[in-house]
Amino acid sequence: MAGRVITVSILGCGGRGGETYGTIMNGQKDKWKINAILEPNPVRREKYGTLFGVSSENRFENEDDFFAAKRSDAILICTMDRIHVRQALKALRWKYDILLEKPISDDVEELNDLYQAYRSSGCKIMVCHVLRYTGMIHKISELLEQGAIGELVSIDHTENVCFWHQAHSFVRGNWHKSQETTPMILAKCCHDFDLLQFFANSPCHSLSSFGDLRYFKKENMPEGAAKRCLDCRYCRSCEYSAPRIYMNLWDEEGRKQNVWPINAVTDAYPQTEEAIMKALREGPYGKCVYQCDNDVVDNQTVIIRFENGVTATLKMEGFTAHGGRDIRFFGTKGEILLAEFDGIIRLKTFLGEERIWKISELGYTPYGHGGGDVGIVNRFYDVVTGLDQAPDTSLEKSLESHYMALAAENSRLHGGALELLENYRRHD
Repeated sequence: MAGRVITVSILGCGGRGGETYGTIMNGQKDKWKINAILEPNPVRREKYGTLFGVSSENRFENEDDFFAAKRSDAILICTMDRIHVRQALKALRWKYDILLEKPISDDVEELNDLYQAYRSSGCKIMVCHVLRYTGMIHKISELLEQGAIGELVSIDHTENVCFWHQAHSFVRGNWHKSQETTPMILAKCCHDFDLLQFFANSPCHSLSSFGDLRYFKKENMPEGAAKRCLDCRYCRSCEYSAPRIYMNLWDEEGRKQNVWPINAVTDAYPQTEEAIMKALREGPYGKCVYQCDNDVVDNQTVIIRFENGVTATLKMEGFTAHGGRDIRFFGTKGEILLAEFDGIIRLKTFLGEERIWKISELGYTPYGHGGGDVGIVNRFYDVVTGLDQAPDTSLEKSLESHYMALAAENSRLHGGALELLENYRRHD
């Protein structure tokens, strides 16, 4: 029922659960009340418990203690990738509606177990493919549906990870080892696979993939480099100098007391230069990028054929000067370019018509995945209250992107072998 205040619990108060969805919900008190949090890190547990007004008895350190009773109407699962399914299955037993951070899992059998439990539960699950809820994606979808470029033939999609983001998340950070989280093509690009199958309007038939860890390894370390940036002779000149990266980013944000990615580097609140430097001296984000124990790729290319004949390439590139996606759509009557960093969508037809839309005028914001984070929270509210019965990123709609990512990783590990998607799907 619209107008109802939904109680919600947050599992994992990191960059997504605490800084993003929790903060958005806490600012929508006419829609949400945060009842409980589960966070093993005591600093974060205290920080977000206080910020969100959660009583001390509802701030949980231990998963078993949290799941000893039902705490709210809905639950946000924003913990690390490896435990998403385990916690989602427990949540379904307590009849929670779930907003589930992606990726769901890198195990096909786990995906199937969750799907079967979900089907019999009567609960609702939305997966956080937040880009579906942005104005730029809505505009692209609208143009394709209108036949603005005729029949879609192929898509060329590049995920520009950005050099410092590659180092931050996938060399020094939480997603640096595939066995502890998930392969990078799944962790970073299940968004992109989701968009590709959405744009193609077809399940995937087959794909092939190549990629490797090319650069961030010890043999590429400059001679005499120290193990930590603050102790290194190259601290001022290295592109991946942690003090330079994080202090520049913090300066660009006006040295705010709480801003990403600084709040991933240190749990201190408010953020201070002293706290940042302490974290870089002691924590993982101050390590030399050539001397970490990372194993995920820094570049990967996937070639895809969909069942309706549309073909696509997806390139995940860690060596770019900026982030954002560049996507080109080729049709029988023209082409579309989405240049996220440049802030435009360009339609060019073969008869000479050209139109340009500024992404900033399509509901785009520079933070929160271009407005997608707020968009998915609002859509989740509609789903939980019954206003939306068929969300764009329901569990069943989100599985295809995961199958594609897992197939891509298997192909990469086997020298680009062709993978048939029918071998991955397990659900009805």
